[in-house]
Amino acid sequence: MGTRTDRRQSGELESEVLAVLWAADEPLVAAQVQQALGPRLAYNTVQTILTRLHAKGAVSREAAGRAHAYRPVLDDNGLTARQMRALLDRGTDRAAVLRRFVDELAGPDGDVLAELLAQAHRSTPNPPPAAVSSAPSGLES
Repeated sequence: MGTRTDRRQSGELESEVLAVLWAADEPLVAAQVQQALGPRLAYNTVQTILTRLHAKGAVSREAAGRAHAYRPVLDDNGLTARQMRALLDRGTDRAAVLRRFVDELAGPDGDVLAELLAQAHRSTPNPPPAAVSSAPSGLES
């Protein structure tokens, strides 16, 4: 058997499906998404991707006859943020993962993160004393 040289990178097909949904003015059923993507994808493949996106919360669905029509819930930035959160949730030591992430940021990205955190801190009321006292040691600000 030969190897496939046209394999997509992880998440590429999901991105293509989402692009079709973002461009649409109304919710689409799997057959419409498949048609927009072209004949290279099987209907079942498109349906599987839509089901996965729904499970991830990236799309909503509503009954459309015997099928479901899908609409995007998140834009591209929202989807990336949700993926980052999912990766964070998979780690066993959240503080260590965040520390490493911050260490990896350089220049403008670090500056943007610092400003966003400062804005969030300014707009969030002080937490109740119980929440502060229950924070793991070394994480207080």
